[in-house]
Amino acid sequence: MKNIREEPRQIVGDLAIRVSMLPRDTNPVGTIFGGVILSHLDLAGAIEARKNADKIFVTVSMTGVEFISPVFVGDVVSFYTRTIRIGRTSVTVGVIVEAERYHDARKVVRVMEAEAVYVAVNQNRQPIPVLDDHPAHPPKPPHS
Repeated sequence: MKNIREEPRQIVGDLAIRVSMLPRDTNPVGTIFGGVILSHLDLAGAIEARKNADKIFVTVSMTGVEFISPVFVGDVVSFYTRTIRIGRTSVTVGVIVEAERYHDARKVVRVMEAEAVYVAVNQNRQPIPVLDDHPAHPPKPPHS
């Protein structure tokens, strides 16, 4: 069976999480709350940040958040992530969100894009370097 898509897909990144949307996630007009999608986006971005260093990361910002298309109950939503930049204490992650439509699983649409910045912190929640320069702990290569 041919895979039909609304638009040609160009995914840059790895699948971080995939979630089926439930009735509890809806607003009064029957679409999924944007905050539900943002919550999953934050989790997906944090998973990507952790690929770069075995540290505790906290979210400090989200930019370029764009809701492109609505998400409906039953849609399977996929969150694709990639590391854009590794700073001294932060990791910037790009996230692309797509929905596989419940009533036509062959139809996949882009529903959101954003960038999130995560900062590595110690147990006191103070910023720490993402990458250790110590020879016993060589830095992990950036994820592409």
